Amino acid sequence: VQLQAFGGGLVHAGGSLRLSCAASGSIFSPNTMGWYRQGPGKQRELVATITSAGNTNYADSVKGRFTISRDNGKNTVYLQMNSLKPEDTAVYYCNIRMWGREYWGQGTLVTVSS
Repeated sequence: VQLQAFGGGLVHAGGSLRLSCAASGSIFSPNTMGWYRQGPGKQRELVATITSAGNTNYADSVKGRFTISRDNGKNTVYLQMNSLKPEDTAVYYCNIRMWGREYWGQGTLVTVSS
């Protein structure tokens, strides 16, 4: 299983970015896809997850600003990030969990300037 993330970049505070992550290989349902992030000097933390049934979970810090979605036919997960803040600066990693295993993408850098 491989995960390829796209969409990171530099944005001003208050701006928006959309991340996408495509999973390839042997993908089985049910599964949960998600986004995690690791900021400078911080541990990796959950941002949001979505099950193959469409159930979502968000970190409190991003509720109301970020939206996770997925296209099951394309095995792709998206993260729409609005009202970005400097503290959202991090490397964002996509993840898929299925059948007791999990896989990680390579990460994409999001930098929010003040």
